[in-house]
Amino acid sequence: MDVFLGHLTGWHWLIVAVVFIIIESIAPGFVFLWVGISAALIGVALFIVPGMPLEAQGLAFAVLSVGSIVVGRVWMSKNTPPSDHPVLNQRGAQYIGRHVVLDGALVNGYGKIRLDDTSWTVVCAEDIAAGRRVEIVGVEGTSLRVIPC
Repeated sequence: MDVFLGHLTGWHWLIVAVVFIIIESIAPGFVFLWVGISAALIGVALFIVPGMPLEAQGLAFAVLSVGSIVVGRVWMSKNTPPSDHPVLNQRGAQYIGRHVVLDGALVNGYGKIRLDDTSWTVVCAEDIAAGRRVEIVGVEGTSLRVIPC
């Protein structure tokens, strides 16, 4: 094993970099990209300093990988544009502000409504009679919070 690992060249690291970048294209998440870039940097460093010991290569790769992942995450969080559909895939949040009629009475603060094609559990601080209009003001898990209109 020492024979193989003791003679890593820049080409080995560049191949590892390509493998990590291919993995990133299959499983996106911007983790393997940064690890691949780190491996490429170690490969380039080995072309400049060919006698770099294996321990130094491993340490430099680890430090560069962790550092580039942290820097990449910070950069991505600051440069991600806001969504033009902020409630996409948050179905309950899409209903906030709507007025609906209660199908049944709210007893002990809980009841049901039919909204579009789905039956929802509704939560309110007070009991409300059936047939009254309520406004949806929030989402709590899979329940909608309502107030009387």
